[in-house]
Amino acid sequence: MSSPLPSDPGLAAFGSSLTAITLAELGDKTFFMALILAVRHSARLVFVGAFAALAAVTLLSLGVGYGLRELLPQSLVPWLAAVLFLGFGVKLLIDAQALGGDAAEEEAEEAEEAVNAAERRQADGGAWGVIWEAFTLVFVAELGDRTQFATIVLATAPAQVFSFAGLLAGTLAGHALVTWLAVGAGKWIGGRVDEQLLYRLSGGLFLAFGLVSLVQAIGSVGSP
Repeated sequence: MSSPLPSDPGLAAFGSSLTAITLAELGDKTFFMALILAVRHSARLVFVGAFAALAAVTLLSLGVGYGLRELLPQSLVPWLAAVLFLGFGVKLLIDAQALGGDAAEEEAEEAEEAVNAAERRQADGGAWGVIWEAFTLVFVAELGDRTQFATIVLATAPAQVFSFAGLLAGTLAGHALVTWLAVGAGKWIGGRVDEQLLYRLSGGLFLAFGLVSLVQAIGSVGSP
């Protein structure tokens, strides 16, 4: 059976992670945080702070995923990836069913509350103050978020499926794209985001990854 992913692990990793992160981040709380901050402060400074936070969480998440992969015998790695991909995909689809039509609006309200609380605590620190505010807000919000779990799960895939360089480049490109959209066209996009659809698309994508990993795991049985 042929794999639906490109044979080049770098290209496969880049395309898959770019798509997964873009779907997961659009309409997320960090998306609305960047949007709100960009309305109140310099969009360029907000982008720098928010993207730096997302890059830091990305490196942390990739490290966790690769650490999990290295702890297990290589023969079990495809099985681990298949289980995590399929489990995460099913969870996203279940979560999609529980979302209401105003899910994006709720995310926006939570983001605004967090931004307001941060700005009440923080005195005006000029450009560095804006960058630091964006960094801390986004970094804390991203920890334990579905985007972080998506990155960890992607990193558990065998190296012959997804390369580290491809995952890193694709994940950072996805974060950069969504952050740029948030600070540049967030008002227009934010009102048109369908969270339930994005969850379903993400869930379907991870189920596809899981099936590919399962095929590889089955194919590796009995291989030298």
